[in-house]
Amino acid sequence: MTPLLLLAAAAAAAQPAATVRVTFDKNGVTSVTNEGLADAAANRAVTPDSVVRIASISKLVTAIGVMRLVEAGKLNLDADVSRYLGYTFRNPAFPDTPITLRLLLSHRSSLTDTIDYVLPLDGDMRKVLADPKAWDAEHAPGTYFRYVNFNFPVIAAVMERATGERFDRLMDRLVIKPLKLKACYQWDTCDDATIAKGVVLYRAGVVTRDDNHGKRPACPVTPASDGNCDLSRWVAGRNGATFAPQSGLHISMPDLAKIGRLLMLGGKVDGVRLLTPASVKMMTTPAWNYDGANGDIGAGWACSYGLGVITTANPTKGCRDDPFRDSRPRFGHLGDAYGLKSGLFVDPARGVGVAYFATDVPNEPGTKSAYTLTEENLARP
Repeated sequence: MTPLLLLAAAAAAAQPAATVRVTFDKNGVTSVTNEGLADAAANRAVTPDSVVRIASISKLVTAIGVMRLVEAGKLNLDADVSRYLGYTFRNPAFPDTPITLRLLLSHRSSLTDTIDYVLPLDGDMRKVLADPKAWDAEHAPGTYFRYVNFNFPVIAAVMERATGERFDRLMDRLVIKPLKLKACYQWDTCDDATIAKGVVLYRAGVVTRDDNHGKRPACPVTPASDGNCDLSRWVAGRNGATFAPQSGLHISMPDLAKIGRLLMLGGKVDGVRLLTPASVKMMTTPAWNYDGANGDIGAGWACSYGLGVITTANPTKGCRDDPFRDSRPRFGHLGDAYGLKSGLFVDPARGVGVAYFATDVPNEPGTKSAYTLTEENLARP
């Protein structure tokens, strides 16, 4: 049977195409398991060092970059972000209420995802956000939680305007290089050896993203409206969505585990001090907790949120945010895009954590949470 037929058979049998799971403690990785194909067409097996688009865990890493700029005095979490963007950034239904980085990072900005946040290379985010349809007209900023991807392109635009640096290169400088990670937002700043380890994403046996055959993609970002992919068109802050700060980080699970260890250890890992303990505490302490009415929690998958960080096992009625099913509080983030599911979670009391991903995940519900059965299996204590 060919690799593609094997992939189709795995999908029919309700099995992911590929999984990697890494456990860790404060000293490093404690176990690794991997199974399946990173690229079915090439019959290339997934390995612990396979590099995958980790989806929304990218937000947590972006938040680390924000906190580094806050510590450097380049950004203020509680300032009106209009001062950084260079234009007035307001919900038109609440024009007198400033929106801050703290609100954006904790999904309380009152933005929505009703307008497409994946913009072309030449997109003008300011014009897109001027549409009232982009906003929640019923809830003022700061009063309501709604998980919104568009918050993070705005954050990236703020970071670019504050530094004059392209978001992917900025994250390379602030986080990726200091921690010696083989990672990048989109593909442009990754080296060829890292790109060769890239994981193809599938849904129901069909390619959904990153079918690059181990090669550098012709265009690492969403092309311009005329099809052009000239990255010299970049203008600081004009289009914070270009390098997908909300979902575009490519990283291996051992390297993602290092991010978890960084937070577990109060901002210092393997001799590198990236953040102060106070910054880590601010990130991992909920800025919002569901009280039964102050947020849209969907099926109950997130009921506490800090600054780019989810806290699990909220006891409030309607919350089903514990894929571990043991009621222990953990912090981290999940990812869900293009048929992939991923997770990074730290149990701070026990000093242990887990990082995982699975591609072509069957839509099979979990037993006691809003997560899928695959995620519950990968997140097991």
